[in-house]
Amino acid sequence: MSKQKWLYIIRHGQTDFNLQGIVQGQGMNTSLNAQGVAQAQAFFNKYRHEGFEVVFSSSLQRTHQTVAPFIQVLGLPEIRLAAFDEFNWGIFEGSSFGQFNAEYRALLAAWRSGDYQASPPQGDAPVQVAIRQQQGLQAIWDHPAERILLCMHGRAMRLILCLLLQRPYSEMDDFEHDNLSLYKLALKENGNELLIANDRSHLL
Repeated sequence: MSKQKWLYIIRHGQTDFNLQGIVQGQGMNTSLNAQGVAQAQAFFNKYRHEGFEVVFSSSLQRTHQTVAPFIQVLGLPEIRLAAFDEFNWGIFEGSSFGQFNAEYRALLAAWRSGDYQASPPQGDAPVQVAIRQQQGLQAIWDHPAERILLCMHGRAMRLILCLLLQRPYSEMDDFEHDNLSLYKLALKENGNELLIANDRSHLL
């Protein structure tokens, strides 16, 4: 019988920097705001009986806070891996998107054109992030659990979905996301299947 897993990927709940349009990346270890905590609780309320066996998260506290109800109430084990951290946005971190809009748009255009070595000054390129994400995905595949919750970050989610669905990194922006939105995939030995995309129905 071939191996199969169900992977639920969520973006962390809202932070004040999300609300203000400020770049967080790896260097800004921000906390959820009141809305983010409410989003995390709403997701827990709907999915607490989903049968998750383990929770993976990044090394940043906004992901830990998002999945905290699953850890604190259900006692699920949490595995924190820097492999699932957000892109390092270099000198842009802590600034608003409006402050470097032209540079940001140029960077996205470079990625869409296939230049995966392009990066913000002192920051990550997609090829760098993909290497660590592949290590994280291997940890998920090797884990004995079959139903897994993964909490991570917006841009990193876009890239990991390309990896999982064998799509070029130039298509990252096809994967829309909101705070506490959900992607669900079936992971299979012969190829993965996207089952749910950017679902926010648990927040309504």
